[in-house]
Amino acid sequence: MNGSINRTMKLLSGVLILILLAACGGGGDGGTTVTSMGSLSVSLTDSSTEDYQAVYVTIDRVEVHSDSGSWQTVATPGTTYNLLELVNNVREDLGIAFLDSGHYTQLRMILGDQPDGGLNILGLHHQFANYLIDLTDTIHELKVPSGLRTGIKVVQGFDINENQTTELILDFDAAKSIVIAGNSGMHLLKPTIKLLRTVDAAIVTGLVSDAGSGPPVIGIEGALISAQVDNRVTSDAKDRVSVERSTIAAADDDQTAEIETGRYALLLPAGDYNLVAYFTGFEPLCHEISLAAGSTTADADFSLTAALTGTVQGTVDIIGAVADQHVTIDFRQAGLCTVLTKVVSVKTVEVENGGSYSVELPAGTYQVVSSTPGKATQSMDVIVTHNVTTQHNLAFP
Repeated sequence: MNGSINRTMKLLSGVLILILLAACGGGGDGGTTVTSMGSLSVSLTDSSTEDYQAVYVTIDRVEVHSDSGSWQTVATPGTTYNLLELVNNVREDLGIAFLDSGHYTQLRMILGDQPDGGLNILGLHHQFANYLIDLTDTIHELKVPSGLRTGIKVVQGFDINENQTTELILDFDAAKSIVIAGNSGMHLLKPTIKLLRTVDAAIVTGLVSDAGSGPPVIGIEGALISAQVDNRVTSDAKDRVSVERSTIAAADDDQTAEIETGRYALLLPAGDYNLVAYFTGFEPLCHEISLAAGSTTADADFSLTAALTGTVQGTVDIIGAVADQHVTIDFRQAGLCTVLTKVVSVKTVEVENGGSYSVELPAGTYQVVSSTPGKATQSMDVIVTHNVTTQHNLAFP
C-alpha cells in the first residue's frame, strides 16, 4: 500500500479514536460513562537489508499482555507484507483497539501459515505465507522454527492512559531475521522485533551519494544506513556494537518512499548513535549524532567513495548444535567515526549450522565477531585484499 495512503488512514483513524473516546468519557442523563479506557494503535516498519529484493511475512494477529495476566487481541490484519517496502519511515497500520487503562507488560505477534491473495513484486501470487525473493528473482520459502508458532514475544512494557491513544511501532528487523540455509536446506525466519513508542522517537534524514559523481550529484539507491550504539565497556565482544535501527536509501521509482534517489529517513529512539552508511563497492562512512525525543535532524548526508574490494567466505560448524541453530557473523571496522577508537558494524550475516557464506567488502582489516547461543563468542582480525578471496571458516566446539 502506498505510504501516503497509510499515513492518511492513520490520521483519520486517530481522529475517530479521539471522537469515540470523548463520547465514552462524557456523562449526561441516560448516558454511559467510561472513564478507565484508552486506545492502542499498532503499526509495522522494517530495519532493512540490501541482500534481498523482497521479504514477505504474513501477520495473523497481534496480542498484548496486561498486568492482570491475560492476553488480549488488538489487531487481526491477516495480511502478507513486504518488509522491504516499509523503509524510510513508511509504516503499515496493523490495527487500533480499545483497552483498559493501565500497564501492559509485553506484546506478541502471531505469524500466519497461509498468504493473502495479493501479488508479489514479480507479479505472482504469494506461494508461501513467509518467503523471500533474492537478487536473482529466486523465491525461497522461510521456515519458521516450531517454537515461534505460538507467537513472537516482545517483552517491553507500555502504558495505556485514560482517554488517550498510545502509538506503538513494531520494527521487524529483516536483516537480523533471515538466516542463510544450512543443514535444514531452507532459509530460516527467526524474527527480531523491537518496540518503539512514537512519543519517544526522533527522525534523522539525509542523502547518500557517490563522491565521484557530479555535478549533478548522484544518489546511491540501496545504500544501507544503520544507527549503532557503542557498548565498548561490555565484556562479551558480540555486545560491544549493537544496531538499533537501519533503513535503505530510496530509489527514484520507489513509490513507497516518495523521496528522491539516495535519500533516507530513519525513526529512532532518542539517544546517541554512530550513524553508518555502506553500499557494496564503496567505503563505509560514520557520523556521530545525538537525538532528542520529538526532534528532526536533517541533512545527515554521506558522500561515499568507490572502494577496491575483496571477498571473505567460509563455512559454519557448531558441535552439538540444536535444530535450526545459527551463527551471527559481524564484520566490524575501527577508525570510521570521529572518535577513531570506536568500532562499527559494516556488514552482518546470519548463517545456519552447516551453511556457508560469502561477503564482498572494501579492502582493509576487519574484526570478525561470530556468536551463537551457548558457545563462547569468537573474535578474529581478517584482512580483506583486493581481488582476493579469503577463507574464514568458523567452528564452535
